[in-house]
Amino acid sequence: MDLMGMMGKLRETQQKIEDTKKRLDTVLIDEQSTDNLLKVTLTANTKIKSITIDDSLLEDKEQLEDYLILVLNKAIEKAANINQTELDAVTKMDMPMIPGMEDMFK
Repeated sequence: MDLMGMMGKLRETQQKIEDTKKRLDTVLIDEQSTDNLLKVTLTANTKIKSITIDDSLLEDKEQLEDYLILVLNKAIEKAANINQTELDAVTKMDMPMIPGMEDMFK
């Protein structure tokens, strides 16, 4: 087993993972309530970029809280799926299969 070659490949893969994470900061996910009264935008790294709230929701605190939870959770789920898919693609494509190593990238 070429340990030096494997270590170089590991460093290369770690760099690709970092590059992918940076790129995911530029991937935006837009999500909204079915009636378009609340809209959120976040990155594929789940950083919230914007929240737009229709004035009608400001009159009902409980409804606004429900909307925020629902819409943010949907957006975060989409972002997490994109994030996982992108990172899986990098690690599966470039990593030599070493038992136990897959846990390092989670």
